[in-house]
Amino acid sequence: MSEFKKMVAGKLYKASKVEPEYKPDKNRALNQKINQLNLLDIEKIVALEKELFGQTGDEIFVNPPLYIDYGKNTRIGQRFYANMDCIFLDVAPITIGDDVMFGPRVSLITASHPIDAGVRQRGLEYGKAITIADRVWLGAGVIVNPGVTIGENTIVGAGTVVTKNLPANVIAVGNPARILREITDSDRLYWEEKENEYYEK
Repeated sequence: MSEFKKMVAGKLYKASKVEPEYKPDKNRALNQKINQLNLLDIEKIVALEKELFGQTGDEIFVNPPLYIDYGKNTRIGQRFYANMDCIFLDVAPITIGDDVMFGPRVSLITASHPIDAGVRQRGLEYGKAITIADRVWLGAGVIVNPGVTIGENTIVGAGTVVTKNLPANVIAVGNPARILREITDSDRLYWEEKENEYYEK
């Protein structure tokens, strides 16, 4: 098995031995180009972001600057928005669903290292996939650790460090993340009322 295939499969691998055809150099150069564009040149930014990531929906905007490792190992659904300074460290797959929102400085970190110092010293590392389901909102500065899945509609508060899976329809905060409460029908009714007020003449 190639080093790249070991990497994306979550097995131990050596980054220095990833085959040249899989090296992320071209995508990192593209990432740098995006970060150097005029922030008002949204059409060009979006076009390059669609090239940068492995898959995107039709509507996507990641506010530069952004930072990727491979880029192509990240797959993004429809109507995705991320604020500035987000990190997609995608040595293992990152999957993001539809209608997801990120605040500034959100970090999705799939990369990890062995606990044993000797194995680390010999250059072996690994990654674990991250999955963000539909309609998730991650607040500013959220860090999602390797192997985490976050269920649909869940909100993660600013500054939270997510070390374990979170279920659907909850609000989670803290370091490490803890579930603050469920999202209920009363939340929907409250915000629909506020929405109706917005549209009233």
